[in-house]
Amino acid sequence: MNKLPDLTIDLPTDREITLTRTFDAPRELVYAAHTQAEHLRQWWGRGNPLDVEIDFRVGGGYRFVEHATDGNDYAFRGEYREIVVPERLVQTFEFEGMPGRVAVETVVFTEQEGRTTITSTTRFDTTAERDGMIDSGMTQGAAESYAALDRHLATLR
Repeated sequence: MNKLPDLTIDLPTDREITLTRTFDAPRELVYAAHTQAEHLRQWWGRGNPLDVEIDFRVGGGYRFVEHATDGNDYAFRGEYREIVVPERLVQTFEFEGMPGRVAVETVVFTEQEGRTTITSTTRFDTTAERDGMIDSGMTQGAAESYAALDRHLATLR
């Protein structure tokens, strides 16, 4: 589809978006940054202040509330379906502002020579839902969140 700085965006099927980005950090650390509240607060939601509730186990769930610079709060939630430490996560994802539209995200963490590539594929129920997510600015928001993650990981090395 296109590429933002450091982020590759693909549309592998008519209902999926795949985001790929590489970080200069070991897989265990990048995985921890995706699964532990103390890390998530630092980068998810573009680095804006974030409330995090997390029950990290298969069948457990999460809820994040981003306090954006526009003065609004944006809440997201989901359930963990599969956890393979430190290789893979499968979880649902729902923006509370559009209830009932639940996507399934699969995040794969691959390490090579101390650098970790994240490949995140989100599957939607319909093409219209996928396209609506793209039109919402999701890819720019993801790029900003991953930039915040990169900054956070640099403080941990």
